[in-house]
Amino acid sequence: MIRTPLRPLARILKAREDGEDPGLIERENRRKRRDADRDRKRLRAQGRLLVLGLCFFAAYATIGVRMGILANVEPAEPKVASAGQQIVTQRADITDRNGRILATNLVTRSLYAQPHLMVEPERAARELAALFPEEMDEERLRGWFTGERKFIWLRRQMSPEQMQAVHDIGEPGLLFGPREMRLYPNGPLAAHILGGSRFEKEDVNAAEVIGTAGVEKAFDEYLRDPSQGGAPLALSLDMTVQSAAREVLGGGMRLMNARGAAAVLMDVHSGEVISMLSLPDFDPNDRPRPLASGNDPSESPLFNRAVQGVYELGSVFKIFAVAQAMELGLVNPDTMIDTKGPLVWGRYRIRDFHDYGPSLSVKNVIVESSNIGTAHIAMDIGAERQEDFLASLGFTTPTQIEMVEAPTGKPLLPPKWSEISTMTISYGHGLSASPLHLAAAYSTIVNGGTRVHPTLVKQAGPQNGERVISEQTSRAAVDMLRAVVTEGTASFGDVVGYEVAGKTGSADKPKPTGGYYKDRVIATFASTFPASDPKYVLIVTLDEGEDTIGSMPRRTAGWTAVPVAAAMIERIAPLLGLRPAVEPSQEAALIPANL
Repeated sequence: MIRTPLRPLARILKAREDGEDPGLIERENRRKRRDADRDRKRLRAQGRLLVLGLCFFAAYATIGVRMGILANVEPAEPKVASAGQQIVTQRADITDRNGRILATNLVTRSLYAQPHLMVEPERAARELAALFPEEMDEERLRGWFTGERKFIWLRRQMSPEQMQAVHDIGEPGLLFGPREMRLYPNGPLAAHILGGSRFEKEDVNAAEVIGTAGVEKAFDEYLRDPSQGGAPLALSLDMTVQSAAREVLGGGMRLMNARGAAAVLMDVHSGEVISMLSLPDFDPNDRPRPLASGNDPSESPLFNRAVQGVYELGSVFKIFAVAQAMELGLVNPDTMIDTKGPLVWGRYRIRDFHDYGPSLSVKNVIVESSNIGTAHIAMDIGAERQEDFLASLGFTTPTQIEMVEAPTGKPLLPPKWSEISTMTISYGHGLSASPLHLAAAYSTIVNGGTRVHPTLVKQAGPQNGERVISEQTSRAAVDMLRAVVTEGTASFGDVVGYEVAGKTGSADKPKPTGGYYKDRVIATFASTFPASDPKYVLIVTLDEGEDTIGSMPRRTAGWTAVPVAAAMIERIAPLLGLRPAVEPSQEAALIPANL
């Protein structure tokens, strides 16, 4: 910057020439410099005031806009700030194969108390105890409300009616929190499959629902995963079929005086479980507590007989020995088998229910259910090959079904697979397995010979597993099972139009102390339909079933499990879309067409 001198030489010389005072020039320049400096400071101060004014205006405008926004929104209680992980409340629905809801969420409220906010704690205790007499005690509530506690949970779930009743008490210290609960609209209809749920992490504004058992626990991570976008879990169950099957099985259980019952309906090609039942059952909306340790778990309604129950299943195993022998080329359906009895092995004696004479064909060994004939076939197979074959059918490991209970249904195998074990296992004694194991094995035998694994998840098509037996062996086995119904021990299982094939099994129940009861039986009917083109396998098991209609009680499966299974097939086959294939009778063929 160029600074003007206070005493410029040119002006000083000119002033002297003109006779003027040179000092006036210096004073005039000083005055101009002061004026210019004052103007600059004034402009700077004015600029600062303008900027400060704009800042104040912006601040007040922001506050005004915020106040306007708050004035136009719904008032809400402030939430407690927390550094913990946010509770994920939304849980995906579970549906059956047709999209029907099996498990869903319901918005409800929880009830809690903050005693330091209460005005009349004693009155609140008295009125709450009157509203919930079975859950709340007036003396205990009074002690809580008048004590030093700052927070008390009173109820985790409340209906709208209960909430209104508590609200009418008018106590400011009784507060409500939003909550989602799990709802099972079908009650006990698929209780053992769904399992149930409970609250895990919770606060006054939300609660985390986690699976307790069954599918809810097996798929807990999937059902709680927000990345799934709330997509429902589609199961293989058909609830229409499940409802009809439960009604028939429950009626059959009561009619046959059984302690319990189980049923499994399975697609033989895809392995889909269309229906699975265990009775007695429970309501997952009000899941009972497990039995105390030391009690028999099968006494609890929580016990899933179809998956967790492992039993000696009796003569239903005979078709496995025969199928393996045919696959190995040892026999064919017409091969004659020695059935003279008793069959003695050391101190053991194997007998038949009836005397079938010196020999039977392989087909009639199955039709008449000969223990001796099956034991002879098993001896020809040998222990090692029998064990390998039963392992290929899944009888040596737990099933892979999508339930947390599945690993507990591990088959009970002999400690040493001896020759006597080979003989007894061939007719269903000495190896214990679940009805679900049996359903999977029968599906493999009748579907053309390929292994299937049971599943509760809806499938897109057949499993196409590894081959266990040939199609020819599979067809011959189905023909034998059909003959059991038309000619043998399962004659009550012949449902007109549906070509039922199957095998009965009646196994004496083992005593806890060793040996077997003489008057307690696990009765099983393993069936498939239609026999001409097997599509489904149905297993029905009755625990200590007994037909008391006649003069003497009858406990064998032909009198107990078979009629129940027949009634079930007659009821559910149309629901599965199967048309009855009824051949016209000879009498109908003789009637003139014009009549």
